[in-house]
Amino acid sequence: MQANQLAAYIDHTLLKPEATQEQIDKLCEEARQYQFASVCVNPTWVKRCAEQLKGTNVKVCTVIGFPLGANTSVIKAAETAQAIADGAQEVDMVLNIGALKSGQHNVVEQDIKAVVEAAQGKALVKVIIETALLTDEEKIIACQLSQRAGADFVKTSTGFAGGGATVEDVQLMKKTVGETLEVKASGGIRDYEKAVAMIEAGATRLGASAGVAIVSGAKADSSGQY
Repeated sequence: MQANQLAAYIDHTLLKPEATQEQIDKLCEEARQYQFASVCVNPTWVKRCAEQLKGTNVKVCTVIGFPLGANTSVIKAAETAQAIADGAQEVDMVLNIGALKSGQHNVVEQDIKAVVEAAQGKALVKVIIETALLTDEEKIIACQLSQRAGADFVKTSTGFAGGGATVEDVQLMKKTVGETLEVKASGGIRDYEKAVAMIEAGATRLGASAGVAIVSGAKADSSGQY
């Protein structure tokens, strides 16, 4: 795969709390130039990104319940509805990690379902399962609950929990969901080789703050969270 072909897989990401308007505008400019799948930003920037990217094929993606997943379902649903009203076409929600690890599977499923219902089919829903905090059994359960709740994707990581995407996790997630859901790999993907490895493992979307370096075949020195 040519490096420039990777652009269509990448959610060009800037989720650092200190991100400035100038940096967000640059993110959108790069997304237009390289034709990334989307820009992924915090909810406060959704409306500006939608304005910046109007008339392009680049989607606006945002995060819900980020980065801890510990908001109530009512808040996650409201956050989703607001994001879509502001122009988001994709939402990456963090599932209720504590509930999952407590064995409260119905709570987790209903939490995801609240976001899916709030999206009303107007936005793709990706469920961040935060693989760095889970056992393999919990990863499988998280994927199954995401399936049952009607999500579109399962996603490896926020990038804020001390671990990122691994080939093994992507393979496990893809094996679990099969063709019913897609898999997004995120966290620590900063060069061409790792990006290709994730796609070969089954990912159809990559979350990366080093998108420009990846598609240009360069090595990124980014210390980005994603």
